[in-house]
Amino acid sequence: MVKAEASIEIERPQDAVYAFIAEEFARNYPRWSPEVKELRIVSNGPMRVGSIARQVRVDQGRRTESTFKITQMEPRSRLTFQGTSVPFLVDYRFDAASQHTRLTFTFELRRLDLMMRPFEKLIRMAVQDGAERTVRNLKRLIEAECAPPEQQSA
Repeated sequence: MVKAEASIEIERPQDAVYAFIAEEFARNYPRWSPEVKELRIVSNGPMRVGSIARQVRVDQGRRTESTFKITQMEPRSRLTFQGTSVPFLVDYRFDAASQHTRLTFTFELRRLDLMMRPFEKLIRMAVQDGAERTVRNLKRLIEAECAPPEQQSA
């Protein structure tokens, strides 16, 4: 298993950060993860536990398609999905800190193909770099597009 985790402080309230990531996932995910070239929510209705999505990604020149299922969606605190076609887990945790939010992003590649095992160290480094880039991208987008706390109540 290959696992990476990255955290960042976002200068916006927990509600705003959660809404940007979880409630507006279909619109915003390709924006904070530019490797995503296509994203389609396969399930009908709003995003919820059990919703299924399909994505096409290009990571370091390698094109992959996968489907995933929302397995946990706790308002304001957590969004988790698991790959159904490829064994991975993605988890976003939101912790309130006054008018800020501590976002923790975890990615697990639950199985490494036999052919890729000689490259495990490189894969671990790339996955960790990707996790850190993800939280930085989210911070930049959310702070640019979501009003600061003092402007939200005005």
